[in-house]
Amino acid sequence: MQKRKELLREKISGRRVGGILITDLVNVRYLSGFTGSSGFIIITRKHSLFVTDFRYREQAGSEVKGYTIRIENSERTGEIKDICDEYGIRTLGFEDHNVSFGFYRKLLKRKIKLRPFTGLVESLRVIKSRQELACIRKAVSRAESAFKKLLPFIKTGVTERKLALKLEEFLKKEGCKTLPFEVIVASGPMSALPHARPSDRKLRKGDLVVFDWGGEYNGYFSDMTRTVLMKGRSISRQKELYYTVLEAQSRAIKSVRPGIKSAAVDSAARDYIKAGGYGDFFGHGTGHGVGLAVHEKPVVSWRNREIIEKNMVFTVEPGIYVPGFGGVRIEDMVAVGRKKADVLTSLTGNLMIIAR
Repeated sequence: MQKRKELLREKISGRRVGGILITDLVNVRYLSGFTGSSGFIIITRKHSLFVTDFRYREQAGSEVKGYTIRIENSERTGEIKDICDEYGIRTLGFEDHNVSFGFYRKLLKRKIKLRPFTGLVESLRVIKSRQELACIRKAVSRAESAFKKLLPFIKTGVTERKLALKLEEFLKKEGCKTLPFEVIVASGPMSALPHARPSDRKLRKGDLVVFDWGGEYNGYFSDMTRTVLMKGRSISRQKELYYTVLEAQSRAIKSVRPGIKSAAVDSAARDYIKAGGYGDFFGHGTGHGVGLAVHEKPVVSWRNREIIEKNMVFTVEPGIYVPGFGGVRIEDMVAVGRKKADVLTSLTGNLMIIAR
């Protein structure tokens, strides 16, 4: 945690602020280790303060190290004003994405001079430490184990909702304290909706079935997707979609290396899908970062020119979604190594055809 604080201090050095206010709870956890739901941090050039309410007094004492811990005695903006006066902070930086306009106005009424910052802590979080990578690998392992346990339950006649609940049950039994997002199970025409919610639709022969889920370990998440095919009489088009996506994903993963633009990784998948005649049916980005949040930097998209760096972790998840017919998405997680991608997921990418 100390190294992270020092890196943040370097980022605000010369920015004409006496300190920075961190209110995003994911960033608070990253910088302090605090896992509760109420708290903020103020870091100055020489001091580190963690502030929470009385409910978290004991929890903060056990989780937060290297900070002066304060318990709020007044309304939050009043507490921040007291700290600014006590530590001589004339201008206070803040996270512009996580402060409401109402809260901002209250701070101004306290006569606090403010300066917004964008993505300071997020730019630190994007490069994963060895310990963070170990946590993510464990989150991946838990998710994969849960899905393997689900496989015998996938059969015609079972509902999407029942499979989703079963997968959630297995994830919890694997030790996941929280889930990164609601499990997606989408079958048949519903699989053409990238973020479909599980319904009472029963799986049928010939259905493409998309499973999108993630695991957790020590606050770090994983995210993966597999598409299976229910055996039927006419499944040639379903197979065509699947193998087009699989090859697109393979090309994207092979393109990953330090120094490449994220847009180029996206293009490696997108160009292949376009060449196969399905360009109009792949509308989302190819991937996103995963860590303490399930969606974070980097963004792997044609819109983004971010440079890929060693020890970034992100998903590679191209897809094809044909309205009224069905869709395929295959999602794996990679960590950027010295020269290429290290694929963190180990579940087979081969098409699973379910004959039950």
